[in-house]
Amino acid sequence: MLSSTFIHLPRVGPVTERHIWRRGVNTWADFLREPRAAALPPHMTEHLVRLVARSAERLEREDHRFFASCLPRREHWRAYPEFRHRVAYLDIETTSLDGDDVTLIGLYDGREVRIYQKGEDLEQFVEDIAAYRLLVTFHGAGFDLPFLRRRFPELEFHQLHIDLCPTLRRLGLSGGLKNIERALDIPRSPETEGLDGWDAVRLWREWERGSAEALELLKRYNAEDVVHLETLLRYAYPRLCRLTGVPVRQE
Repeated sequence: MLSSTFIHLPRVGPVTERHIWRRGVNTWADFLREPRAAALPPHMTEHLVRLVARSAERLEREDHRFFASCLPRREHWRAYPEFRHRVAYLDIETTSLDGDDVTLIGLYDGREVRIYQKGEDLEQFVEDIAAYRLLVTFHGAGFDLPFLRRRFPELEFHQLHIDLCPTLRRLGLSGGLKNIERALDIPRSPETEGLDGWDAVRLWREWERGSAEALELLKRYNAEDVVHLETLLRYAYPRLCRLTGVPVRQE
């Protein structure tokens, strides 16, 4: 999908991008092979040839920072196939729903879950997250990332970021994460079924009062959150491709 994307280029919006596709220019390689086939104004074509060539070069180098800076934020989902080998599905738990302090950070890379805990290894997250090129969250732009920046002022989120909350809204799925899971029949374990953000706060407080069982349940709840983000992205990606109208094979 990313190599069929032109919307990250200056003066190219959704209408112009669809015009390029309709002319049979489906990829950057098509455009570079025959720029005039896009039927754009000559001065614009000449300018875009250089920019498309640069985009292909940056993708070859897996330069996620380049695409994070020039792709519209709501279109970061387009980079999923190219960067899913370095993806971090991310979710935090806090001491209150206002996010007073971070208690757990769940991170799933598509293979295994790592949960960082306040008072144990929370600071290790700063070093580990730097290795990833694509972040996937649910309402992370409004909650998780701002509170992580406050907790770790030195942290730089340079990655592409797919926030599934507004992304799924484009597909007609609104509400909280648990509501969307139920709408798509994504099951929770019997132990965590029905738990929500308030319960996450309650379980941490019970852990502080000495309940090891509460902490284990909270960790399981957090782990299911991050694993389900992958399920939701896999659901959303092909549907967003169809909604966008991209005329190439959908990864």
